[in-house]
Parts: sequence; structure tokens; C-alpha cells
Amino acid sequence: QVQLVESGGGLVQAGGSLRLSCVASGRSFSGNTMGWFRQPPGKDRELVAGVTIGGSTKYSDSVKGRFTISRDNVKNTVYLQMNSLKPEDTAVYYCAVSRGYRVYAEISEYPYWGQGTQVTVSS
Repeated sequence: QVQLVESGGGLVQAGGSLRLSCVASGRSFSGNTMGWFRQPPGKDRELVAGVTIGGSTKYSDSVKGRFTISRDNVKNTVYLQMNSLKPEDTAVYYCAVSRGYRVYAEISEYPYWGQGTQVTVSS
């Protein structure tokens, strides 16, 4: 059974940092793109960042220069380092694994999801 478990969320002041982790179990995902999405209150889920099996990355414009995604294929883990956090970064953050090898923005391309972790940034 495939399971993705996120950790690292919490409450932080604006300008602070958090590091999210997501451990995948049940099978290896070394051949799949892994990504982080977020869903702010009352809004749709959106792609934050993705990383391919080769290490290529893609970020949403709102987090470029502040967030860094990385992966460890041996540990089946994907990370999201979030710096210079802003109140508008407040959301539930989800890790996801795609069915393919590109960074897709469409939620439908990600069959595997974690349960989500809350990130709250106070002003």
C-alpha cells in the first residue's frame, strides 16, 4: 500500500523558515516526478514546486527565490525548504507523486497524495 506522510508544518512568523518533508512508502518512486502543492483557505489547490527524477525543478512564480525543493531517491523522500515566509504562504501543504517524469501543474497527473500539513505564517 502506497503511503505519503508529510511533516514539518507549523506556525511561524513572517520572514521565518520551515522545512517540510514527505516520506513515501509502499514502492519506490525514483522514476517519478515528486511535487508539493498547497491549498490556501477557500482557494484551489495549486502547484508550489516539483522535481524530476533527474533533479530538474519548477516553481510557481510566487515562491521562486524563496522555496527550494529537493529529493532523496534512496530515502524515497522529498523536501521543501521554505524561507522568507509570508502570510500569503499560509495553506495546507501536500506532497504528491506524479504518474510520469515531468513536473505537471495539473492535479490529475498526481495519483498519489499525502494527507497534508498545515503551514501558518503570522504577520
